[in-house]
Amino acid sequence: MPAQTHLFLCLQDNYGVLLHDGATGATAAIDAPEESAVEAALTATGWRLTDILVTHHHADHTGGIAELKARHRCRVVAPHGEATRIPLVDTTVRERDKVAVGGLEGQVYETPGHTAGHISYFFASEKLAFVGDTLFSIGCGRVIEGTPEMMWQSLLKLRSLPDDTRIYCGHEYTQANIRFAKTIEPRNATLAAREKEVDKLRAERKPTIPSTLGQEKAANPFLRADLPDVAKSVGLADKPAWEVFAEIRARKNRS
Repeated sequence: MPAQTHLFLCLQDNYGVLLHDGATGATAAIDAPEESAVEAALTATGWRLTDILVTHHHADHTGGIAELKARHRCRVVAPHGEATRIPLVDTTVRERDKVAVGGLEGQVYETPGHTAGHISYFFASEKLAFVGDTLFSIGCGRVIEGTPEMMWQSLLKLRSLPDDTRIYCGHEYTQANIRFAKTIEPRNATLAAREKEVDKLRAERKPTIPSTLGQEKAANPFLRADLPDVAKSVGLADKPAWEVFAEIRARKNRS
C-alpha cells in the first residue's frame, strides 16, 4: 500500500505535512510548527500520530512538539546536532541513518547551512523528500548558521536525488522566489512556465508544493549555480560554483 501525504498550512506561511503508512496505520508529522494545525490535520484525515520527524530547531518548526507529544505519546526524531535545542527528543539521527514510519523507510541526509545541524528525510520507495528550509520551490533557505559553501554542498546532495522525487519544503514562498529567479535567468522558459502555473495555483488559493526535483533543477537558480550561463549572469564566470551560489543568495537577501 503506497504512502499517503496530507499537506496543510500552519502559522502564516509554514507548511506541515503528515506522512501515513496505510498498512500499519503509522503517521508522522514532518516538523510541528503549531499544535492546533497538526491536530486539525489529524482530525481531517482520521490518522493517528505516531512520530514527529524534525528537520531543524527553529521555533516555527518545533513549536507544537510538546503539546502533541503529551497528547499522542508520539516518538520525536531529531537531528543529532540540534537535539539539545529541540524539546522532548526520543531518537537522534545522523547522515545515512534509517527512520521507519510503520513500514515506510526513510534515509537521513545532513543538509546544513540554514542551521548547523539541519537534516532532510528521503523515502526512496515513495519518491518523497522532506527538506525543511534547505530547499524551497525555486529557492533555498537563508544561510544563517552555516556558510555558503556548506549550503551549496547540501543543495548538491539533494540535487542528486531522482528527478521524479516529490519535494516537500517548509514554506509557501514560491511566487516571491520566482520573481527573484527571473532576475538571474530572465530567459529561462521553464521558469516562465512555472510562473504561470504558480500564479494560477495561488489565485485559486492552492499550494505550490510539492514540486519535483526535475522541475527544480530546470528552474531554481540556487540549484544551477554551477552552470556557465548562471555564473555569467551574476558576473562570476569561471568562479567556483559555491561562490556563484553565495552571490545569488546575497542578492536574494537584498531583494
